[in-house]
Amino acid sequence: MIKTLENQTIALAGLTQAVYLVQRIARTGSADAEELEASLASVLKLNPDDVLGVYDGLDKLRTGLRVLEKQLGAPDRVDTELARYAASLIFLERKLQQNPAMLEKIRAGVERATAQTAHFGLAHENVIAGLADIYQETISQLRPRVMVVGEPLHLNNTANANRIRALLLAGIRAAVLWRQCGGSRWKFLLHRRKMQAEAVRLLKSA
Repeated sequence: MIKTLENQTIALAGLTQAVYLVQRIARTGSADAEELEASLASVLKLNPDDVLGVYDGLDKLRTGLRVLEKQLGAPDRVDTELARYAASLIFLERKLQQNPAMLEKIRAGVERATAQTAHFGLAHENVIAGLADIYQETISQLRPRVMVVGEPLHLNNTANANRIRALLLAGIRAAVLWRQCGGSRWKFLLHRRKMQAEAVRLLKSA
């Protein structure tokens, strides 16, 4: 059964990790290579065996789980910027589901990126640029756009801009997973504490 609290928490951790990495790159120009790769790899997992298979194990989601646990805690612990990014991507994913042509364009782009990955490897700048192009040509056309804030020096760097767009696409992938697992705004509001406890439990297993 896919619609479980555990799967919903994993999906939210994936979303949280993606937007956390966006924030890190926008502010500092760098992000953990393994975490970046785990988030980007999720975009290519169109038909995973299970929810955890999207991220190849809990150990790849430690940062997402840790930050999610904090985000689900007391209001004074919440990073409002991360919350805004995550909420924006969940909203855009809902709009995306109403646009079959855009969904098909994304699928075709992901298939091209998968072929590129076999040749170059996932972390190659060509692959990341390809994922960034998918985001720019599809999700970026929806409104409202996700407005990433940070240091202009880092945001204006082409490689960083590509990584940010590719990570936002990974965030959309996680938002798709959240919906598929039965996630909703009401579920988030009503089961916030349960999800926080589940994040702590999963973190101990990661």
